[in-house]
Amino acid sequence: MEKRELGKSGLEVSALGLGCMGMSFGYGPAADVNDMIRLIHEAVDMGVNFFDTAEVYGPFTNEELLGKALSPIKDKVVIATKFGFRPDPSNGGAWTALDSRPEHIREVAEASLKRLNVDTIDLFYQHRVDPDVPIEEVAATVGDLIAEGKVRHFGLSEAGASTIRRAHAVCPVTALQSEYSLWYRKPEEEILPLLEELGIGFVPFSPLGQGFLTGALKANSTFNEGFDFRQFFPRFSPEALKANQRFVEKLQTMAEEKNVTPAQIALAWLLAQKPWIVPIPGTTKLHRLKENVASVDIKLSADDLRIIGDSLAEIEIYGDRFPENIEKGTGI
Repeated sequence: MEKRELGKSGLEVSALGLGCMGMSFGYGPAADVNDMIRLIHEAVDMGVNFFDTAEVYGPFTNEELLGKALSPIKDKVVIATKFGFRPDPSNGGAWTALDSRPEHIREVAEASLKRLNVDTIDLFYQHRVDPDVPIEEVAATVGDLIAEGKVRHFGLSEAGASTIRRAHAVCPVTALQSEYSLWYRKPEEEILPLLEELGIGFVPFSPLGQGFLTGALKANSTFNEGFDFRQFFPRFSPEALKANQRFVEKLQTMAEEKNVTPAQIALAWLLAQKPWIVPIPGTTKLHRLKENVASVDIKLSADDLRIIGDSLAEIEIYGDRFPENIEKGTGI
């Protein structure tokens, strides 16, 4: 698989990474660990060398999974993980409280190193901006961890333009991870120009709209209560799922014209936007992994890109991506 440099950081990764959250958390009951280890090894065999996790996924179990799967070949892969949450007693112990105090960042780094079974964290993201801790303190703390050899690169997730600029002035930011796809294009307004200016890479999560752009979610789809967080997101309400079928049907038509799948055209479109964009679609299924990886070889012309982007932008999308209380913690 082709490699891409994340911005001007010198960190080269496969053009497509693998988001591993769903293997342990978020979209249903955790998958069998041995099955997921085999899937991760299949990804490596296909040329994927960039894997995304976080302490909060599980919590902890997803990092442990990657530690088991990748530690024998840790020198050949790039593992990204995240800090910035802790259990919130006021929310029943759910991992919803923000905590980017320097001492907590260090605690998370030490614990993640052990769970991942590595000597150095390749890419360490602040999972969400903590308004109670100046971003300069966060960046300086990660900078110290880099100087100590415990971290190689610093990243941010869902941060706004001002925060990115302030952090980058203290410790170079290698990558921003935020949502970006054909049906969520807000980063084009302000974030992508800023990343290009500063030489920062972009790692889109949910590049397939949390499964919606695959065409697998129908108007009558339901979600596993207690396990699948999409049940709480406005854009996956029964009304929104029904209304948004028009979007995925248009994508399906364009994919058929190219003899590819909707997921492949969505990923190919995203990869074509900038050479420093590296999407991280997640999956627990081998056939989906193969489908996603094949998108790297799909080349769309300038006319294709314009037609796809413009045609889908004309379709109104129903439902916000997050509930208001979650959305207000992004872009700051």
